Amino acid sequence: MCSQRIYKNQNIMMTAFRCCCCPEEPSTKRSKPVSRVTSLASLLPPVKTAPLKRIGQTLQRSISFRNESRMERSAPPPAPAAKRRDSKLWSETFDVRLGATQPLSPKEIKRQEAIFELAQGEQDLVEDLKLAKKAYHDPMLKLSIMTEQELNQIFGTLDSLIPLHEDLLSRLRDARKPDGSTENVGHILTDWLPCLSAYTPYCSNQVKAKPLLDQKKQDRRVQDFLQRCLQSPFSRKLDLWNFLDIPRSRLVKYPLLLREILKHTPNDHPDRQHLDEAVLMVQSVVADINRRTGESECQYYKDRLLYTEDGQKDELIDQSRTLSCHGELKNNRGLKLHVFLFQDVLVITRSVSLNDQPVSYQLCRQPIPIRQLDLEDLSDGEMRVGGSIRGAFSNNERTKNFFRVSFRTGGQLQSHCFQASDAFNKQQWINCIRQAKEAAVVYMACYILAQGYMHEHPHNGMHIPADGLKLFNEWLLTVMRLRKGSNIQKAKGRTLLVDVNTDLNNP
Repeated sequence: MCSQRIYKNQNIMMTAFRCCCCPEEPSTKRSKPVSRVTSLASLLPPVKTAPLKRIGQTLQRSISFRNESRMERSAPPPAPAAKRRDSKLWSETFDVRLGATQPLSPKEIKRQEAIFELAQGEQDLVEDLKLAKKAYHDPMLKLSIMTEQELNQIFGTLDSLIPLHEDLLSRLRDARKPDGSTENVGHILTDWLPCLSAYTPYCSNQVKAKPLLDQKKQDRRVQDFLQRCLQSPFSRKLDLWNFLDIPRSRLVKYPLLLREILKHTPNDHPDRQHLDEAVLMVQSVVADINRRTGESECQYYKDRLLYTEDGQKDELIDQSRTLSCHGELKNNRGLKLHVFLFQDVLVITRSVSLNDQPVSYQLCRQPIPIRQLDLEDLSDGEMRVGGSIRGAFSNNERTKNFFRVSFRTGGQLQSHCFQASDAFNKQQWINCIRQAKEAAVVYMACYILAQGYMHEHPHNGMHIPADGLKLFNEWLLTVMRLRKGSNIQKAKGRTLLVDVNTDLNNP
């Protein structure tokens, strides 16, 4: 989740604050507001957040009738219209009189448009980052709406991103010729892209910043301030979290932007080699940021878990470094649960609020190891709801979007039925659980294969367990069943020999 971690737009309200924000307002985006993974993570977790919500702003006319004239009173003035950010195409800025003597090819025009989009996006990003500081951070600090410590936690290292993107914007502008075209950008990008490592602390901090911001929105002064900002033209109908999430959205867009430039760059173009390097660099940088952000998110939620008894503590939770997905599900009695799918274990909790602290999650069931978990997709209407026989035969909303997980512990079979909010979220959960099971199976198969290798090479000081081969075959059959047509073949005898890169001491 940097996520492709997903955050929800919150219904937010705000304080009296109009004087600080109106001057020098940037224009607005043409696109829809930015929304959420769990996450760079990813970054594409199913029920990371609930569907986006937005406050509908309606004006009602107040009409009264006096005597027989029935004069209508004047209606309240409508809220100022949000300013829109002008969106230009490169072709609108190209000066033909200063350009090449020969007409540009369609491919070169597309290349210039892609380069221009990169530069224009940098300009928009710089404006939004400055606006977040000027219109939100500084006034809330000056008016003591939040403490400096709270604002530092919410805004993180946003200040450090502004000069970073100003630098790239300046380089791109300097590379632009008088006619508006740009010959080479690859060398600029390969030199600048390592600076994106500054996003690691910012994106990692967002995991903690979002719950704190949601908590502070319960304060009436914060609500009033944010609501007034949302209604002001400068906000472009974006709330504070939208502005704080814009850098992450920009980050994950860089690979697409660079590939688009590369796509329209001829193979013999002098910029081609540098662009190839830049694409590989940005993919690596974004993947690393996403991984680190995912680890931070995983650790944050592990720290928020509350155990009602010592037996609920599981070393698989402590060992997990990634969180595949999490979100709200209901059981067959309609009780809301918050379920976490960690790297090797499924954890069922209830969300609880303690004083003024961010939400915590109290375990209400024994954690389920992924390797022991069985998954079943339930058809709509198949699930009995609330213990009612009639519910088992009705096909209403209460009996839709269920799936079941079960496992054996101590010789007893335990099962849990979960209901997702809709068919899409249900499928996302099922996909994530299947992928987690497959990853666990493949990892264990590699571990056993490695032990088999060590058995045939006793000088390494390890041996394969007596039932290791049987266990390995069972897992490989499970892999084939999950993959439905995988080319993995059932192993026989002691001919198994693979080159694996795994920690043999930590299966």
